[in-house]
Amino acid sequence: MMLLWKLLVLQSLVGCLAEMGVLQSPVFSKQPGSIVYPVENVEKNREVVFSCEAQASPPPLYRWKLNGTELKPGSHYILSGGNLRISHLNRDQDAGTYQCLATNSFGTIVSREASLTFAYLEHFKTQRRSSVSVREGQGVVLLCGPPPHSGDLVFSWIFNEYPTFVKQDTRRFISQETGNLYIAMVEPSDVGNYTCVVTNTVTKSRVQGPPTPLVLRSDGVMGEYEPKIEVQFPEVVHVAKGSTVKLECFALGNPVPSITWRRTDGVPFPRKVDMRKASGVLEIPYFQQEDAGTYECVAENSRGMNTVKGKLSFYAPPHLTEKPQDQQKLIDDSLVWECKATGKPKPSYRWMKNGENLESNEERVQVVNGALSISRLTLSDTGMYQCVAGNKHGEVYSNAELRVIAVAPDFSHSQLRSQTLVKVGGDVLIECSPKMSPWGVISWRKGTEPLRETNRVNILESGNLRIWNATKTDSGLYTCVARNQFGVASSTGSLTVKEPTIITSQPNTLDVTVGESVVLPCQVSHDPSLELKFTWFFNEQLIHFGSHGGFFEKVGGHSAGDIMIRNIQLKHAGKYTCAVQTKVDSISIAVDLVVRGPPGPPTSINVEEITDTTASLSWRPGPDNHSPITAYTIQARTPFSLGWQAVTTVPEVVGGHRLTATVIDLSPWVEYEFRVLASNSIGTGEPSKPSKQARTKGTSPKVTPANVSGGGGSRSELVITWEPVPEELQNGPGFGYVVAFRPNGAPGWMQAAVPSAEASRYVFKNESIQPFSPFQVKVGVYNNEGEGPFGSVTTIYSAEEEPGRAPTRVRARSLSASEVEVLWKALPWNASKKRVLGYELRYWVKGEKEDSANVQRTVGNQTSTVIRGLKGSATYYITVRAYNTAGTGPPSSTVNVTTKKPPPSQPPVKVMWNTSNSKIIVNWEQVKALENESEVTGYKVFYKKNRNSSPNIMETNTTSVELALPTDEDYIIQIKPFGEGGEGSSTRQITIPRIPGPNAVGSASKVSTLSALSTIALSFTARTSL
Repeated sequence: MMLLWKLLVLQSLVGCLAEMGVLQSPVFSKQPGSIVYPVENVEKNREVVFSCEAQASPPPLYRWKLNGTELKPGSHYILSGGNLRISHLNRDQDAGTYQCLATNSFGTIVSREASLTFAYLEHFKTQRRSSVSVREGQGVVLLCGPPPHSGDLVFSWIFNEYPTFVKQDTRRFISQETGNLYIAMVEPSDVGNYTCVVTNTVTKSRVQGPPTPLVLRSDGVMGEYEPKIEVQFPEVVHVAKGSTVKLECFALGNPVPSITWRRTDGVPFPRKVDMRKASGVLEIPYFQQEDAGTYECVAENSRGMNTVKGKLSFYAPPHLTEKPQDQQKLIDDSLVWECKATGKPKPSYRWMKNGENLESNEERVQVVNGALSISRLTLSDTGMYQCVAGNKHGEVYSNAELRVIAVAPDFSHSQLRSQTLVKVGGDVLIECSPKMSPWGVISWRKGTEPLRETNRVNILESGNLRIWNATKTDSGLYTCVARNQFGVASSTGSLTVKEPTIITSQPNTLDVTVGESVVLPCQVSHDPSLELKFTWFFNEQLIHFGSHGGFFEKVGGHSAGDIMIRNIQLKHAGKYTCAVQTKVDSISIAVDLVVRGPPGPPTSINVEEITDTTASLSWRPGPDNHSPITAYTIQARTPFSLGWQAVTTVPEVVGGHRLTATVIDLSPWVEYEFRVLASNSIGTGEPSKPSKQARTKGTSPKVTPANVSGGGGSRSELVITWEPVPEELQNGPGFGYVVAFRPNGAPGWMQAAVPSAEASRYVFKNESIQPFSPFQVKVGVYNNEGEGPFGSVTTIYSAEEEPGRAPTRVRARSLSASEVEVLWKALPWNASKKRVLGYELRYWVKGEKEDSANVQRTVGNQTSTVIRGLKGSATYYITVRAYNTAGTGPPSSTVNVTTKKPPPSQPPVKVMWNTSNSKIIVNWEQVKALENESEVTGYKVFYKKNRNSSPNIMETNTTSVELALPTDEDYIIQIKPFGEGGEGSSTRQITIPRIPGPNAVGSASKVSTLSALSTIALSFTARTSL
């Protein structure tokens, strides 16, 4: 017992110090790496150092193992901290696998494995080699046979004497796997001595083999033969993820074979692949899973082809994806540590404790797929654990600490609830979860007395207290007492038994109509000391009041959860649940709500049969929404209609029991869509989806063109025009017009077909047609189905001749700087067939060409007009011509006229006004015309009552006016000078406000507000023009 207490005290102390950050289990910060050491350096008494360092408190002790056997430090193996220094290296004794172990009071961890290997290259044993005799054109292989070695080698060949090396090309290849030299087809220039040179990439040492003479045989030249592949790669090559792989392939043959590479699955090589065809090497850097597969080398010449295949197999060393974490557990608890790693092949797992392999046993310790589980933990399970994931390509380690602690009972973090509530008749569980290790004994008290178990009151194995069918007498204080060999502790809480909550509303089904409002009741009786919480659900989804479009509203009081649904819609039909919750219980009640409304849209609208004017439809009913369907309405639309239109059906009224109807009075050869609407006693529902488009059959046209007219055109022409018949009235494809015409009084009709549905004009030309001759005209229609009717007959005149005479007595006079009046003598109005419809004036400024003249026309027998918008002080040339539909006649003689000087450009200034008795006197300064402007002969005063009314105009030849004093409105005034050149520039708008006093003085500069104008009386010096 004393030993257990000492262990408890020690573990408590360790736990405290660890939580304070004073102590730490060992964690590697440096681990040893593999070393390749040149043998030449061993002979020079060199040494190697394996690094190892761990963070731990207390500081760790270090040990090392070689091939699983612990090393003893001495003069050969020297420990410096965690580092291992090996002096006086011995190739046979020191080569192998090393691991570092770090130990402190928390346990031991083992480092990854690191190897020590020795690189060397010995000399060739033989000094001479036999000569190789071949025919010209034959292939040859010269063997290198490298001496014993360790470390990667690089091969090259000397031809005759150093430094002449063999250059690799399509004919010569040096294998870096065997060192052999391959010559695909020997030429006379190849004769000589060949020496293999071997270089160790680690030691950098180089040795040369004995020379091999190559000689030509004298018994003839080798003929052509198909390729023979001499350099092959293995059938299976294992390649590590991210490494670079090189495949060699070379063939002998005559002619020299070409080497190509491909994947047997047809997948093209990525850009990273290097195919050095000249040297027969395929190089794949940064090897990935997708690079794995079967590769084929193809050797080919004119005599044939040969191939060799090999598979590249992807592998990856283990990589940890889930690592165990440090754990602190109580005695008798259970532990599960997950350890997962990726790799190819799939990694296997083993666990170590304090540097030694951990074996599974059926009782407590299990390792399954990398997961370590230990049940019924004891103090002896404390220590450092390591998960080791490995495959044939390597191992990875992960460390975690397990700390098993013993604890006397403690309620500091798991007190009983201070108050537990339960309803009468309810069940309650009072939890008791003290912290203690190992687990001890739990007992209960009610008040001060030990609790006696009954058929309603039980102490469970977990230590919790369960009471069934609670009564008021169960209320009181309950105490949980926990004991183990290290102490005793207790915790107390109260139990209160409340009256249950009862919903007094009865579940029922409510039936309402769309647009109405309804109240869903939820009345309850409850313990008055408890707060109620009402929650509503619609079809098991929580109702959020304030959203849902504002349809839902709470209307219940403190003890009621009634809700109102306003302006109810079809979507509100369903199951409503009222859930009532208190601190001790929760209950609910459901109400089914049936909403009656207009029917849903019919479905499956089909056009069963269609003619030129009818369509037979069928459909399936949609939901009636709890009110029987009484009628159906059919609508149609075409590309020519404005939306959906009601149509006529047979029967005229489609009853709710019918699912078919015939639409009549349709237009032939028009694409129609149909939809159906259902109605019941509540209203008409949403329309169905449109049917597929269906075109009515064609028939001969029935509608003729409207507004047949014409006239005009060129000499000897009869022009006939009309409005085209709309597409929806053409009744079929191949629509066109038949134009019939004849001179007035002629017995027979001439006809012409116009085969265009869009045509609106036909011109008949014949030199025998007299100008302005009347013709009877009618226009008919036709399509591919047949001919239609002609329209009514109308009279149209043929083209007339342009006027043959020019107007006379043309004269012009200037009215102002911008206006000229032109007068002339009219021609006879209807002389012969050369009508006059009006006159055309052409005018242009002196210095310009007549081609640029402006044109102004009059209508009718007018003999004068005014040309406006002219330049001041400018000379204009003018001609007059008569015109009709055929064109214009000859021009009159040209006249000229000079416009007057421009009007004054300066507005009146220094506008002043003052009042006296009932008058307002307005004064301004005389405007002086410039040299190129017409003299000022007077002024116009514009006045109005408000901004939107038309102004009255007053003219005066002085610089002042008198106006009646406004009594209730303001004046708005503008002043313009004028002369024989017209009106000049105006002042800005001037507002004269109402003035209540008898005398006032003002100027335009002080006025800013615009208002209505009162009645004005003009002085005797002015004249009024309204």
